[in-house]
Amino acid sequence: MSNLPDRPAASAAVAAFLRRVESLPQARPASGKRGRLIFAIDATASRQPSWDRACQLQGEMFMATRDLGGLAVRLAYYRGFLEFAATPFLTDAAELARRMTGVQCLGGQTQIQRVFEHTLAETKKERVNALVFVGDAMEEPVDPLCHLAGQLGLHGTPVFTFHEGGDPRAGQAFRQIAQVSGGAYAVFDAGSAETLRALLRAVAVYAAGGRAALTRLPGQVAARIAGQLPAPPTASRR
Repeated sequence: MSNLPDRPAASAAVAAFLRRVESLPQARPASGKRGRLIFAIDATASRQPSWDRACQLQGEMFMATRDLGGLAVRLAYYRGFLEFAATPFLTDAAELARRMTGVQCLGGQTQIQRVFEHTLAETKKERVNALVFVGDAMEEPVDPLCHLAGQLGLHGTPVFTFHEGGDPRAGQAFRQIAQVSGGAYAVFDAGSAETLRALLRAVAVYAAGGRAALTRLPGQVAARIAGQLPAPPTASRR
């Protein structure tokens, strides 16, 4: 599928996503601390092209937050037979890229529950400001995942699910996970690197600086959305 016919749909997805992020409670880290973000990717066999794109784009998350105190990113992934791995929290884009490019995708089933359990354990120790999950399939029972996502939301860690492809079962599950955690859901496809770029930058800025920083995010997409953003809620969801 070519990029051109997909641009209106991609723009609409980014717009909806940014509106949802802007309405979330403030997530600005304590003064003097970097925002902490877990960047989790499905690294099963079908994911290699998306993994390669993410390797090229991840540096922009750091660049977008330089003036907000910066960002610390932990890469987490699953692949193969029950393999799950996570890096330390990294503050250098080159080091994150080096680690990402050393990973080859392997066939296997999804292990999203392990991603959520890992993130929940980490945020109980020290606040994780956002979890980004990028994937195209969901092969696990959705109820336990939503339960974990709800716990993440209670600990102030919204889940941002970026869905590649058109699997309706996965899409429904990812939407529910994002909603119950207080996060957001967005779609992209194999040709929409620009969409993925905008989404990653938006969440990075949100994790580092909260809603206010997100509304100041430069760029044509952010500027177009900023004028349409709803007022933040006056009361907590809880």
